[in-house]
Amino acid sequence: MAGVLPGAMLCVLFMGYVAFWSLLNRSKMPPREDAIPFLERLKATRRLFPVIGLIVGVIGSIYAGLASPTEADAIGVTLSLLLSWGSGTLTRRSFVDALMGATRTSCMIAFILAGAAFLTVAMGYTGIPRELASWIGAMNLSPYALLIALTLFFVVLGCFLDGISVVVLTTSVILPMVEQAGLDLIWFGIYLVLDVEMSQITPPVGFNLFVLQGMTGRNIFSVARMALPFFLLMILAVVLIVAFPGLALWLPQSMLSN
Repeated sequence: MAGVLPGAMLCVLFMGYVAFWSLLNRSKMPPREDAIPFLERLKATRRLFPVIGLIVGVIGSIYAGLASPTEADAIGVTLSLLLSWGSGTLTRRSFVDALMGATRTSCMIAFILAGAAFLTVAMGYTGIPRELASWIGAMNLSPYALLIALTLFFVVLGCFLDGISVVVLTTSVILPMVEQAGLDLIWFGIYLVLDVEMSQITPPVGFNLFVLQGMTGRNIFSVARMALPFFLLMILAVVLIVAFPGLALWLPQSMLSN
């Protein structure tokens, strides 16, 4: 729940960039569709109800404590199949195509994860992430300087490791220095998530960039160039939650006070 406001802020930044880019590149936008009467639009919104039900079913099962995020994935797949079957769009052909597409994407991601896991073991054996984190801690930096150093640290690690590996290999060393600097641990958790996710699209070799390359078939440098604005926006999001910690702490503090 603590990440709701930072997540909303990040969505606004992304949507603002997309809108701004669209205004500057009108020639690359699809042609404008014909205007639809209000009553027809109102009737068409009925098609959104199944999608809303799917979102509520997945997210609601997590917040109600009925399912873990992994189990909620299975709930989402099951609900999607039921909705497709109920609407008559699920055919044998579409089911096989969807299954094969998901299999290809999953295998591609699995191979990337396997390579990242191998590199994680090698990095853990050499102790480089822990030594770097310890080196930062030995500098006795001020809180803001510490956050700048940690941001650069996570961005560099994101060039070589997946997000979970970055957290596992470094958290035990980083947390004591964060506590010593007087930073709120809930706030630091939100900051850490933003930093780690930002590191996964670090141009030109962020982990998620290779996933996008495999899905789109584009050149890795082309993918990195297109992802660069979003990388910069995530840096801006980190700056905003550092400058205004209430963005990350207001909701959990309100819940705890009640």
